[in-house]
Amino acid sequence: MPLKSSYSDHLKKTDQSLIALLSDRISLLAASEQPSLDEQLADVAPLLAQAGIPESVWAGVVKSCHANIPKSATNHIIPRQVTIIGGHGRMGRLFKEQLSLVGHNVSVLEHDDWEYADKLLSQAELVLVSVPIEYTVDVIKRAAKYLAPTTALSDITSIKTQPTQAMLEHHCGPVMGLHPMFGPNIKSFLGQKVVVCPGRNDDSFQWLLDFLESKGGELIVCTPEEHDQMMVVIQATQHFCRFSLGVFLAQAKVEIEQSLTMSTPNYRQEIDIVKRLFSQNPNLCVDIMLATEERCNAISFLANTYSRLARLVARKDREALIKEFENTQSFFEGKINSFLQPLNATAIQRDFKPQNISI
Repeated sequence: MPLKSSYSDHLKKTDQSLIALLSDRISLLAASEQPSLDEQLADVAPLLAQAGIPESVWAGVVKSCHANIPKSATNHIIPRQVTIIGGHGRMGRLFKEQLSLVGHNVSVLEHDDWEYADKLLSQAELVLVSVPIEYTVDVIKRAAKYLAPTTALSDITSIKTQPTQAMLEHHCGPVMGLHPMFGPNIKSFLGQKVVVCPGRNDDSFQWLLDFLESKGGELIVCTPEEHDQMMVVIQATQHFCRFSLGVFLAQAKVEIEQSLTMSTPNYRQEIDIVKRLFSQNPNLCVDIMLATEERCNAISFLANTYSRLARLVARKDREALIKEFENTQSFFEGKINSFLQPLNATAIQRDFKPQNISI
């Protein structure tokens, strides 16, 4: 018992020291120009490695400190005139709330407001398009007629090639494609990724990118084509997998609560992901799967793979299933160890960014 008490006292003193240091860190960030997340990770990478601390832990500390800088420290920002087309949708509301909180003047244009489009769009410094995928290009074409040459135009849909091309073609001013890699239920941008696809006059968006990073967001830069290629696997096929699992569980009338009482952590995590998928707007989920021909083809290929493997199971073809496993095992060989390491922002950004693009 004395040993336990001594250990508890030591832990308490360590926590007190850590809390004091974190307080100092937040105060220093508030009082000076903040170095980028990459810079803060690079500066201490050798120390982290020596101490055996994953970079992801340090990245979490850094982002949390940024997100908790006192509001008075960010009051020096220049208020911007922002109009969000589709600002009453869930993602549009999120961006409106977050931008308004730091002092920007945010207006909303909905489908019934086009009679006011000249006033809402021509004087905006930033116009953010946040509408369903199927309407994005048409809305961009319609909005571009009202924009000043200096207005920065961006969209936040989950495909980037077509919207970015439309913005570049129909608007002569600054253009940038953005894809928030999260749903509208988050409370802040802390730890969230935003894919950035530069288009034209990137400097006009620097204040927006700085804002996202100051709130703990991670910016991942790539071309629109690279983004769309990656999203086929990252988004479309994953949505289909979980959509299919959810439909199966519902049709099989599985007692979810009972299954969770004897589940593995992986099963609980998967059920949580499926539950969150089916808490969203069904149009959003379906649009993500049907957004491009490449996504539809990839989902069809995945479904054919399921069917082929299911036929092997139906035939109880043990040898063929083992062969499939071994072939796939060889594909992942040499990569599994790195996959199992805690993910960190620097590694993700490096892997996703095939070329250096200055913003």
